[in-house]
Amino acid sequence: MESTNPIEILNKVRADLTSRGVKTIRGMGRSFRIMDSVDGNRKLDKQEFYWGLKDLGTKVSKRESELLLEYLDVNQDGFVDYNEFLVGIRGKPNDKRQAFIDKAFFKFDLDGNGTITAHDLVTVYDCSSHPKVQSGEMSSDEVFTEFLACFGDKNRDGLITRSEWNDYYAAVSSNVDSDEHFCALMANAWKL
Repeated sequence: MESTNPIEILNKVRADLTSRGVKTIRGMGRSFRIMDSVDGNRKLDKQEFYWGLKDLGTKVSKRESELLLEYLDVNQDGFVDYNEFLVGIRGKPNDKRQAFIDKAFFKFDLDGNGTITAHDLVTVYDCSSHPKVQSGEMSSDEVFTEFLACFGDKNRDGLITRSEWNDYYAAVSSNVDSDEHFCALMANAWKL
């Protein structure tokens, strides 16, 4: 029976992929590349997504694949990119991983207002030795703004909300198979 609930569709796709042995990052990456084989732009449009899911043995209708694409398309550009695909299929970080994500966020949210400011991070990220600052190509402020943008500062206001932080680390988490490896990465990166 066809569903109109994207969560139900996603669960059906996850189950179909898992039953076919697609569980690891390597397996997800291979599946994504197969789906993106038409143009190789690391984004799936509606047609690539539908036919890719069918080729992977999932039992979804065209309408279900469209609903699922809309659901997974977090940045609403009409495509599903690799990180959106991974986060969608693998799901949000588990409790163990989320605890490290939260610990890092709260380390920098010094005033407890639910955002991390450039001021909160500037003590951790020194831009002065960045190659583009050294060459005079960019200022320290420009490099720092670029650094913030990597964390999902979508509107480039210099603030990273907890939601932006969690979205960024959900994508990072979905690219790491082992809980222990992910937690070690977080501990080392943020000196937790």
